[in-house]
Amino acid sequence: MSIDVTEHRIIPVPVDQVARYAMDHRHDHEWTQGIRIAALTKASPAGGFGVGAQVTRTAYFLGRRIDYVLEVDAYQPPGLLDMVSVLAPMPMRVTYRFQPRAGATHASIRVRGGGGRYRLLGPLLSLQVRRSLRRDLRDLQRQVVARRS
Repeated sequence: MSIDVTEHRIIPVPVDQVARYAMDHRHDHEWTQGIRIAALTKASPAGGFGVGAQVTRTAYFLGRRIDYVLEVDAYQPPGLLDMVSVLAPMPMRVTYRFQPRAGATHASIRVRGGGGRYRLLGPLLSLQVRRSLRRDLRDLQRQVVARRS
């Protein structure tokens, strides 16, 4: 993999509230950089959102439209949501972790991917992904804090 980027942030909101909001794909466009649309396009075998469910996202990254499908590989609310691309311009895995910290939440997002023809672009892509993840966590904090008001 040519990209392996993790960003962290302490969000002054309890973990259950942060995770409930962040793990709901219907909010992706409100806090995830570039996401315009996110829709559950395949339910989990148990029904609804969970392991095996697929979310189709339409995003814009480096000025280009990207349509991709992520499948839920691990779902353990409120602590973990791990998704892997099953249809995307490049292979990727996105992992969200939420841990309680004295009434607040330690939130992290890790993105791994690339390889193949994207290997040469790794440093540039890593820099862009890092910036996006920082903004994602900032916007996640803004959204969950605003919902508490």
